[in-house]
Amino acid sequence: MIHRLYVVLIALACVVGGCASPQTNTVTLPPPTQSTTLGPGDVFEMNIVGEDKLPTTYMVSPDGSVDFPYVHRMHVEGMEPQAVVDALRNALISQGYFKDPSVMVRVTEYKSKVVSVLGQVKNPGTFPLVPGFTLVQALSRAGGPAAVADVNNIMLTRTTGKVRRTIRLSLQSITEGRSADVPLQSGDVITVGERVF
Repeated sequence: MIHRLYVVLIALACVVGGCASPQTNTVTLPPPTQSTTLGPGDVFEMNIVGEDKLPTTYMVSPDGSVDFPYVHRMHVEGMEPQAVVDALRNALISQGYFKDPSVMVRVTEYKSKVVSVLGQVKNPGTFPLVPGFTLVQALSRAGGPAAVADVNNIMLTRTTGKVRRTIRLSLQSITEGRSADVPLQSGDVITVGERVF
């Protein structure tokens, strides 16, 4: 009888106060959509083969344009890197600067695509999305969890089209290998909860 009462009291304590049990993440978010279009603040390298004296590093201005050699300002916001190559090449040919130029564009930093980390982290803020960026990497960029952070109460909010969804994740489950790290997409918001004492 005493043993049975003890079991009931433990179960009640778990319901009311919560028990420390291994948590795993069940990710129900849609997979991240990777966008490679250019936007304001993005940095890329542009090379015209044989033109070694030209600048190679460019940044998309706030109005979405870039000042290129020979062809001057060109609007590139919303364009894929290959589309920029095609447009620049066509402009160089049509304006008579080259007959058949080889143009290369390689994006080095997407500042227009960001992830926000809020709540109980050491340095909350907005961070540029880099290829392969994950939840653990984003939290690391934010300085890691603060002393009062609840590493089993991390909310990830993602907007896909017009649908906005939020899931709860456990950083502990990821770091212990019980759950996979979560790849991020531009616009994701991570909020780290606070432990209840």
